[in-house]
Amino acid sequence: MRMMHAVTALEELRNQPNMKRNLSAAQLTEAALSRQEARLTETGALRAATGKYTGRSPKDKFIVKDELSENKVDWGKVNQPISEATFEHLLGKVVDHLQAKEEVFSFQGFAGADERYHLPIQVINEYAWHNLFAHQLFIRPSDEELASHKPSFIVISAPGVKADPLVDGTNSEAFVIVSFKQRVIVIGGTEYAGEMKKSIFSVMNFLLPQQEIMPMHCSANVGTDGDTALFFGLSGTGKTTLSADPNRPLIGDDEHGWSPDGIFNIEGGCYAKCINLSAEKEPEIHGAIKFGTILENVSVDEAGICDYEDGSVTENTRAAYPIDYIKGSLPKSLASHPKTIIFLTADATGVLPPISKLTTEQAMYHFLSGYTSKLAGTERGVTEPEATFSTCFGAPFLPLAPSVYADMLGSKIREHQADVYLVNTGWTGGDYHSGSRMKLAYTRTMVQAALCGELRDVDTIQDPIFGLHVPVSIVDVPKALLMPENAWEDKTAYKQKAQELAVQFHQHFAKFDFIDDAVRQAGPLYK
Repeated sequence: MRMMHAVTALEELRNQPNMKRNLSAAQLTEAALSRQEARLTETGALRAATGKYTGRSPKDKFIVKDELSENKVDWGKVNQPISEATFEHLLGKVVDHLQAKEEVFSFQGFAGADERYHLPIQVINEYAWHNLFAHQLFIRPSDEELASHKPSFIVISAPGVKADPLVDGTNSEAFVIVSFKQRVIVIGGTEYAGEMKKSIFSVMNFLLPQQEIMPMHCSANVGTDGDTALFFGLSGTGKTTLSADPNRPLIGDDEHGWSPDGIFNIEGGCYAKCINLSAEKEPEIHGAIKFGTILENVSVDEAGICDYEDGSVTENTRAAYPIDYIKGSLPKSLASHPKTIIFLTADATGVLPPISKLTTEQAMYHFLSGYTSKLAGTERGVTEPEATFSTCFGAPFLPLAPSVYADMLGSKIREHQADVYLVNTGWTGGDYHSGSRMKLAYTRTMVQAALCGELRDVDTIQDPIFGLHVPVSIVDVPKALLMPENAWEDKTAYKQKAQELAVQFHQHFAKFDFIDDAVRQAGPLYK
């Protein structure tokens, strides 16, 4: 790269004539097709392949360590530090690469539906379909907003630039680097579009707490009487599916802020998993797959017909679309304080109850634990479900210490007296190999009962291993399903699996030295 400060070179790139700015979804679709980046399906959705990176690559994500971030970021395996020099070097490579292209694509918009707290962003892409992804997933500006738009953070993505770990100080050819000081995110070596979305979420998780707003990895919807519900959970646990309810307008499917005034969506679109998608099981999501939607790694035949059951490329097939593609979604993506909070886990051991009521202390314990079974395809290299504890149900995206987010949630639960439930969308009657996945119809019934307040005063029985308060009965749900042990034929095997998981909970929680005894003792009873 010529001898010019990389950030200055980026400014030059932003102003150069080959930049295709703020194209419409139709224009970006046409560009992607003419450039042979993707193909149309029978519904009009655009299908793209992301190469060998079919999920996030957490080992390739870094935060620049400088005077702004050094004493604020919770450094470790998740928030890996990288030097300013390395960042500037790789940013320079990306800028040089894009300046040599005949055309580059730019989107300007916002993260955060509440205008008082939103973040103006610009996304610059090598690929037209990536820019369509940004256009659909982030908040699109009005003509008036665009005229005065000044980005506070810039994402620049060039999959064609591959790092050399020996020279560039990365872990592989892929890199996702956030500089809070320069307010720039640079991405290279990976075509997985989700890296753009999640890097902006990480930025919001850094900035919002400084404004006394809690950023949350959750979906949210609202009932006809204004009762807001939050659904926390990692990828594959059912956030998108369960929040897409025809009777409850969708606020958003993945990322939200909780301000002193209520809930607001951070995004302008949805990024739904679509493995085994069907119109019968998930009609709202299925109906959103039309012109303007991007399908990632979905199997498509010569006639453009999608096979959503085909996971041969990855189980992490995705559909990205604007939130208004979901019928009945909330137009302004703003709502009141939540009355119900649901923690979702896909437990592959099959030992957690399908639904249980949590005390405030248990809610804090399970929020900090963030347990689920990481499912195949969610991250690169994951081929079998494996137990994972992701603090606050979003550790890969949380730059600050867990106590920051935990304290904010605990305070808000108490202030607004929200009911909290733990819902297992994973396995029952056995583990991943011997049991069966929880039927979506049962999960929907249980969640609906929670949202309607039917479980608030219901009789419960305490699980003897996990200490969870399990409803004795729920209309239209088999009683044998509610207590996991009753669903297992081999009771000895159940007890062994349950005790093993309980021990894992305690081992994970031992790392938290800032938690009071009441919360610490709210975990599994088995030690």
